[in-house]
Order: sequence, then structure tokens, then C-alpha cells
Amino acid sequence: MRRELPAWTSLAMMGWLTVVLWLDRAGGDGGLWQQRALGLLTWAVLAVALWRVSPVVRAQTLVVVAFATCVEYVFSPTLEVYSYRFDNVPAYVPPGHGLVYLSAFALGHAVFLERRMRTASVLVLVLGGAWAAYGVFLADRPDALGAFWFACLLLFVLVGPSTPVYVGAAVVVTWLELAGTHLGTWAWGRVDPTGWVSIGNPPSGAAGGYGWFDLAGLLAAPWLLRAWRRVRVTPGAEPERVDAT
Repeated sequence: MRRELPAWTSLAMMGWLTVVLWLDRAGGDGGLWQQRALGLLTWAVLAVALWRVSPVVRAQTLVVVAFATCVEYVFSPTLEVYSYRFDNVPAYVPPGHGLVYLSAFALGHAVFLERRMRTASVLVLVLGGAWAAYGVFLADRPDALGAFWFACLLLFVLVGPSTPVYVGAAVVVTWLELAGTHLGTWAWGRVDPTGWVSIGNPPSGAAGGYGWFDLAGLLAAPWLLRAWRRVRVTPGAEPERVDAT
């Protein structure tokens, strides 16, 4: 399989997102206009990254951006499950979701990790399980949501459509959640809107929650590409095969 993105691009995209979170940190000097500028720059970074990948990965990424953005507006300013500094969805968040997906894709498909995917999967699940158990049984701030999302991650890694993407996402999402909450760029509420489900800051299994975005991209993108190509294909020509992973 052609390498869509070299492994170093995962670190570069994670690095950019970390810088963005630091610039938009609690107690920083930046305001809404800085968020908007960071949004434009992040869209530019995403555009460059998308230029390097195949149509199917490009479509997967755009599906993730669309789905994740809808979820952001429902769960942050509407339901207040978590909140950003200005009680909004910062302009860099939608393209940021695209970079998160591409970072996970690049890391999971790195040669050194693909050759050790079973070991990497076990390591991700053992560490994630330990964190989830700590959140339920030992943490001062209970974290039932994190345990549920870890169960989602477990299923995605074991039977999901692309184990490399989910293993990569476990690393990328965990890092960004720890960085974002530590810097105060966003904060999670203590309970969900029902008042029944406790939430850590961040939830231990956040990568499992994010996995639903990845699932949407992995499943919907090939179908959308096939539909698009059926519309554009010359009568009598054979449509291109689309590889989903």
C-alpha cells in the first residue's frame, strides 16, 4: 500500500495543534480574533495535508470534520458537556478534527508501528484500561464516561474497520485531551446533562469517544466516493474500486 503520509507528519500535525492549544490557553492574551486567525491557519495546514493523501483518505477526513463539528456544537455550547474558554466552538476546532484524524492515520500506518500492531494494540488497551479503572475506583473525581468510552475503544481496536487508525487515535487524542485540559483551553463538566454519568477532566477513554468520528469517516467516505464517481463516470466505463482502510 502506498504510504499516504510519512510518520513524521503525525508529529508535525500534533505539534501544530499543541501550539494552537497553548496560544488559546486559559490566562493567555489571545481573544476571539486570535481564535479566528488560528482557525484560518489550521485550515491552511489541513489543506496542505489533504493535498498529499488519496481521494478516499481525503473523503474520510472531510466526513470526520463534518460529523465532529456537528457534535461539537451540540455537546459544547448547547448541552455544556464540556466548555471552551469563550463558551463557543473555536474556529480552529473543525479543521483541527481533520488534523487529528490524519495524525492518527499517519501514526497508525507508520512502518515501525504496522510491524508491531499486535503489541501496540495490547499496550494501548492495557494502559487505557488501567486509566479507566483508576477513574472509576480511585480518582478523586469519578469518571464513568471515560470507562464507557474505553469500552468503545476496546471494540474499535478489536473489531473496527481499521485497527491502525484506532491505535493511532488512542495516542493522538489522549495527548491532545491531556494538553487541552491542562492548559485550560477547554474543561469537561463533572457530570453529563442527565446528572447520572460522572466525567473526568479529561475522560480516560476519550479516544473511544473520538472513535465514533473515525468510524463515520471510515464507513461513509468509500460510499460517498462511489456515489460521486457514479455521477461523474462516462457511460459504459467501469467505476474505480475504493479501498476503505
